[in-house]
Amino acid sequence: MNNGEMITKVDEILAEYGKEKAQLINIMQAIQKEYRYLPEESLKYISEKMEISEAKIYGVATFYENFSLDPKGKYVIKICDGTACHVRKSIPILEALRKQLSLTDKKKTTNDMMFTLETVSCLGACGLAPVITINDKVYPKMTPDHVVEIINNIKEEEAQNADK
Repeated sequence: MNNGEMITKVDEILAEYGKEKAQLINIMQAIQKEYRYLPEESLKYISEKMEISEAKIYGVATFYENFSLDPKGKYVIKICDGTACHVRKSIPILEALRKQLSLTDKKKTTNDMMFTLETVSCLGACGLAPVITINDKVYPKMTPDHVVEIINNIKEEEAQNADK
């Protein structure tokens, strides 16, 4: 993404929501939806355009858990490690995902920006434990083998779409 394209897109978002301070979260959500994270340049730009300090904008970005200042992959995988999922063996699933995607507890996004793996405290689906979500789609009663199969299916779909 070059700066000119980003500014054009952020200007479109600002035109849609307006520049009132009350719209800040909606604007930030729209930017994150577009880029899958909040690029630093976009935050500086809305700071100027909305006449809100960068400190305030970064405060909002870091306060809300759903905002990310780091780039995320096309597919965001969240694995629950809450009590019900943990007891039903979510850790072997996490390990299988890390191995399949060559990720670690420090490296959460694949080099090709295809996958991001996050651990969360609860996904609110304890009866379906262990649970993962991929881009908010719920996958219940996971096993290490099943998550590897899901990842391979996504990779195959992406390869087929790339060939078209």
